[in-house]
Amino acid sequence: MKRFNKISLGMTLLFASASVLAYDGTVNFNGEIIDNTCRLSLDGGPSLVVPMGSVNKSSFTGVGSTASTTEFVLTLSECPAGVARVKFDGAGYEGNNDVLALSPSANAATGVAIQLYDQNMDRLPLFRASSAYEMQADVDNPLRFYASYIAMNQNVTPGTANAVATFTMNYN
Repeated sequence: MKRFNKISLGMTLLFASASVLAYDGTVNFNGEIIDNTCRLSLDGGPSLVVPMGSVNKSSFTGVGSTASTTEFVLTLSECPAGVARVKFDGAGYEGNNDVLALSPSANAATGVAIQLYDQNMDRLPLFRASSAYEMQADVDNPLRFYASYIAMNQNVTPGTANAVATFTMNYN
């Protein structure tokens, strides 16, 4: 009986260790580090400020309603010909990575976030690459984006409505 238990235990351990090493697929990461990148212009400074304006809370008619759509431009120069895509990162609104949360402060507005859009006015969720922007060599290439306040709650309260996003450029 002891011999049977040892064999049974050995077989159980063999099958258990095989299942630990099992996998369903492989992810390959492919990319390239390049030397010739574009030069980014953000209105002459290290960051871009997008003035969203003062918006009356009555402008929001319900969850999903937007107000104060504002264009902003990232200008790239000294680029090789090709395409660029932009990915914005930041804090999502209560775990919703489709929109950018307002920066927390004692007097911050509530129930509202910032929705980003690409050049075609298609919604651009955080952490996702934008549509392709055609890049021409040796000229200024304006990459147009838009931002709107969006009601995320039926009850929008007034207050400061600032937010911060970072962005990453990908060239092809």
